[in-house]
Amino acid sequence: MSMNDKDDHNDAVEQELEGVPEELLADDDGDEDEGEGIEEALEALKNDLEASKQETLYAKAETQNVRRRAEKDIQDARNYAATGFARDVLSVADNLARAIAVVPAELREDEKFKGLVAGIEATQRELDKVFGQNGITRIAAMGLPLDPNQHQAMMEVPTTEAEPGTIVQEMQAGYMIKDRLLRPSMVGVAKAPE
Repeated sequence: MSMNDKDDHNDAVEQELEGVPEELLADDDGDEDEGEGIEEALEALKNDLEASKQETLYAKAETQNVRRRAEKDIQDARNYAATGFARDVLSVADNLARAIAVVPAELREDEKFKGLVAGIEATQRELDKVFGQNGITRIAAMGLPLDPNQHQAMMEVPTTEAEPGTIVQEMQAGYMIKDRLLRPSMVGVAKAPE
């Protein structure tokens, strides 16, 4: 390369590099500081990437938890949507049971009342069927030990015929809806006579 060619080449290079920021034009004389700076920048980028990965994992986990909670809330809403209505209808079931219980045996056989009693009993059976279809079940009480999760003791009955703490009287039937208490049984519990 002649001297003229060299000058032309240098001029072309200088024109090409016009407008490039100074920090990018630093000489590459094997400067060790520059290598360390690149390694520091690379390490910082690795740390940022790791932090971003962790944040993404946490966000995915939180999203999954929110979805699970929403699915559970939806399932609970389906299972227990009729709870308020069921509580209101329990009084109808109570009244039907009372109506059947007070009909004397002689009236059950009387031709005039036989149809009426049969109708009330059929209505009660139909109501029990509808309760069963909706997951509403009667709580067993008589002869069982008192369970405070299902029974509400209203009085103690002195008796030697049953163990203390055993239910000997049911004043009002209790009901469950699926696995939740709808209404506790109102009961009388045996106690040892004094």
